[in-house]
Amino acid sequence: MPIKYEYKDKKTHYNLLSSSLWCVIQAKYHWQSQNVKQSGVDDMVLLSKITEDAIVENLKKRYMDDYIFTYIGPVLISVNPFKQMPYFTEREIELYQGAAQYENPPHIYALTDNMYRNMMIDGENQCVIISGESGAGKTVAAKYIMGYISKVSGGGSKVQHVKDIILQSNPLLEAFGNAKTVRNNNSSRFGKYFEIQFSRGGEPDGGKISNFLLEKSRVVSQNEKTSTDRQQKEGLGIMTPDYYYYLNQSGTYKVDGTNDSKDFQETMEAMQVIGIPGDIQTQVLQIVAGILHLGNISFIEAGNYGQVESTDLLAFPAYLLGIDPNRLQDKLTSRKMDSKWGGKSESINVTLNQEQATYTRDALAKALYARLFDYLVESINKAIQKPHEEFSIGVLDIYGFEIFKRNGFEQFCINFVNEKLQQIFIELTLKAEQEEYVQEGIKWTPIEYFNNKIVCDLIENKLNPPGIMSVLDDVCATMHAKGEGADGTLLQKLQAAVGTHEHFNSWNSGFNIHHYAGKVSYDINGFCERNRDVLFPDLIELMQSSEYDFIRSLFPENLNTDKKGRPTTASSKIKRQANELVNTLMKCTPHYIRCIKPNETKRPKDWEESRARHQVEYLGLRENIRVRRAGFAYRRAFNKFLMRYAILTAETWPCWRGPEQQGVLHLLRSVNMDNDQYQMGRTKVFVKNPESLFLLEEMRERKFDTFARIIQKSWRRFIARKKYEQMREEASDILYNSKERRKNSINRNFVGDYLGLEQRPELRQFLSKRERIDFADSVNKFDRRFKSIKRDMILTPKGIYLIGREKVKKGPEKGQIKEVLKRKLEFGSISSVSLSTRQDDFFILHETQYDSLLESNFKTEFLSLLSKRYEEVNKRKLTISFTDRLEFRVKKEGWGGGGSRVVMVQRGQGDLAQLKPAGKTLTITQGKTSHTYTQKRVLEKLQRWRMFELYELYIDSSLPKLGSQRAPRAPAQNNQYNQGNLDFLNVPDQGMSGKQRKRSISHRPPPAPKPQPRPQGPRCRAIYQYIGQDTDEISFEVNDVFDLVKEDPSGWWTGRIRGREGLFPGNYVEKI
Repeated sequence: MPIKYEYKDKKTHYNLLSSSLWCVIQAKYHWQSQNVKQSGVDDMVLLSKITEDAIVENLKKRYMDDYIFTYIGPVLISVNPFKQMPYFTEREIELYQGAAQYENPPHIYALTDNMYRNMMIDGENQCVIISGESGAGKTVAAKYIMGYISKVSGGGSKVQHVKDIILQSNPLLEAFGNAKTVRNNNSSRFGKYFEIQFSRGGEPDGGKISNFLLEKSRVVSQNEKTSTDRQQKEGLGIMTPDYYYYLNQSGTYKVDGTNDSKDFQETMEAMQVIGIPGDIQTQVLQIVAGILHLGNISFIEAGNYGQVESTDLLAFPAYLLGIDPNRLQDKLTSRKMDSKWGGKSESINVTLNQEQATYTRDALAKALYARLFDYLVESINKAIQKPHEEFSIGVLDIYGFEIFKRNGFEQFCINFVNEKLQQIFIELTLKAEQEEYVQEGIKWTPIEYFNNKIVCDLIENKLNPPGIMSVLDDVCATMHAKGEGADGTLLQKLQAAVGTHEHFNSWNSGFNIHHYAGKVSYDINGFCERNRDVLFPDLIELMQSSEYDFIRSLFPENLNTDKKGRPTTASSKIKRQANELVNTLMKCTPHYIRCIKPNETKRPKDWEESRARHQVEYLGLRENIRVRRAGFAYRRAFNKFLMRYAILTAETWPCWRGPEQQGVLHLLRSVNMDNDQYQMGRTKVFVKNPESLFLLEEMRERKFDTFARIIQKSWRRFIARKKYEQMREEASDILYNSKERRKNSINRNFVGDYLGLEQRPELRQFLSKRERIDFADSVNKFDRRFKSIKRDMILTPKGIYLIGREKVKKGPEKGQIKEVLKRKLEFGSISSVSLSTRQDDFFILHETQYDSLLESNFKTEFLSLLSKRYEEVNKRKLTISFTDRLEFRVKKEGWGGGGSRVVMVQRGQGDLAQLKPAGKTLTITQGKTSHTYTQKRVLEKLQRWRMFELYELYIDSSLPKLGSQRAPRAPAQNNQYNQGNLDFLNVPDQGMSGKQRKRSISHRPPPAPKPQPRPQGPRCRAIYQYIGQDTDEISFEVNDVFDLVKEDPSGWWTGRIRGREGLFPGNYVEKI
């Protein structure tokens, strides 16, 4: 299979030649449209030069043309467009579902579909790691992933409920956890790992959210031009935002592009969907309002003690939180401390100063907010989490790397987690890949890259030397209650412990860390206090006295138990959560989205070259391209490769009996893959180019498609048979005691489509793309002069189509016979149907404008289907009248046209209906039809003829034989003891008799004279093509003329053509 890459200025070709397969893919779109400007390359592995300049230029070119997605092999690069893009509609979801990566332009839907399919096929958990700095578009990318999975996965009402909760969790958590920052108008101020759990059938039936790094300090203080969490404003509804101290510090009250009223409504709807009761929803809003009013309680210094400046401001937050105002004042201005003297413990009430009282107030507000947020996450998990996990797709949405004017403890923790995520990317895409090539014995040229493990160790090491977090915890453990001077002590100890580290240096009030994303300066002030994260028992006791059960449940601590050991610090908790997250991600098959922020102005099509280049460098895109270009796009263990592609050959299906490596080689050779396109390792096969893999996938899907169609048709036929049996019973009820029926009409099965519309595109052109066919047959339609005209009648859920044929009079197709839609009857315009009481096949469709007199051998089947559809649309039963004097209105044509016609049906002689027109009256005489063996056999054929197509498909399809289960043929052995002398089994000598027989054969008598031609009887001409469906049927083309041997009332006549006699449908010919 020769495969070559060829990069040109205007087109990118992937040429695949194998088994007559030639696939040329052009990077020209918008989404399968034509004549659209080419913009760079959609997979940067194909760049002619691998430099930062070339990468930045390609990303810029695509970004300016509104192409925000680009590939590096399987890694997706996403540039934030700062506007809504047009290619996230239902059309794109349908376009990318089940498609290979090369078939469509780069898109987040392609990566998501790949995850979903790999989970279902390989039975392995998947995860996607979305990384990038703040404002690069990570949260929006996570929303698109969850939205796509929700659309393409199936399921009933229970599954739909899970999907609703998954989608509604986004606005709820964003309302309580997002805020405006200097660099992002809707920045996630918490980390979230969302696992969507699936059944073995691929239906989302559960989920789980893990949250970490909630920035609760933002509740009480913000930098300039930032805002607090959105729900605090949404749940306000009382005063203007500038009234509240917790909101007015930044001077920012409105975020561009947001509607607080609409967002608040979405938040309340989300809580309803998740299942939070109405009274709890009210108390959630009370806590939010209570936090805001707590912030307005200020303190003044009175004799070195802090006092509440205005006691009037205590009443409303106390009311909202269900606590006593006096106790609130007491707990904010004093603290109970336990001391031990001589083995005895004693409680002392210590009055706080102004600064300490302010800290206590803020600690209570942060505790309320953090515990409320944890409750919301827990509520979502309770609503969707299932006990036993089968498959899952995890979506990691976390803070981006942050560098502000002032970077504190929160930025330190955020950047540490991002450093850990970068380490995963390095481990799995750069380091692990190269190490795997060495282990498997694959020829490989090593590529150098920066491994940031040295930075992670600087932060989290426990010993030799201790990392920054370990030093921080040691200082916090020796802090007194007040903690004055602790930050200075921390800086000194850091200088002593890691001062010589190449990625660390300090300054007079902080320190610098050289992260993978750049150098960041951290202000040491507040590090120790925020790391301690202590909530004093007095405040817990205060909230446990609330009159609301819900608020009390947020503070479940038992204050009577003795606490031993160090309290858990914020940094140790974050380090534990980060390592747990890494372990979870390493157990999944990872996928990557690298988000890039093109500017700081948050405006579309504004490209800051230096900022983009910096992100390209620290994300390691150049190294990623080099590894992908020099390495192998796909690798799989031998057993898994065999399991996935076993269906391609008979020898490997259902399982390969032999060495796994030989089985893999057999599969690769069966698709004619060139030797330079793969290498065999010790335990895995490595495929170099993705196009080679696409070929395997395409051939596999073709096999499955063929077999699935066979199963599908068999199942549909079974369902249809059951349905038509029921319809036959309903049809009998319609005509019971009202119309004489032939015996074969009562017993026969309903077929529905007697025209074979699946192979008749000239008829299907008048129907919509997926319009269902209820009934189709060729009928006789009678005009105002009772002249019979052939029409194809089709019944669908939308109405009745009458299709005729006309000769084209003009244009390039002049003289040709073309199908024409003569009439379409809507169910709403049909008033009734009239039939006689005799055994004839005539009926009249009464319509508002004019009526139609029709004749059909399958009128009973048609009427039952028509009645059902009519009742579905009009919500009433169809009126069917039975009388031997039928009247119908004709179409008005010109002056004096229109009027009505009469049809009289009488008892007559013979099986066939005799028509006698006289003026405006048509007399039909019809005898009682006898039931013969021929008629019975014809009806059996009606049940079988449409099975022929299924049988033919089954015979033609190359189902893999169970080759591995065939017993091998034993070689011939000459066993003299078992065989004995078998000469007596040979053919005996024929002697003289044989010679005489040979002589008699060589002297045959002369041939007899040709028989006289038979006298010519009735003949007919074919008006439609018919292909025989059974051995006793004949076939003919349009305009063929042949003998008519016998007419039968059932509609199946006997004819003779080209010396062969057989059955054929009578409505396909006309007598001559």
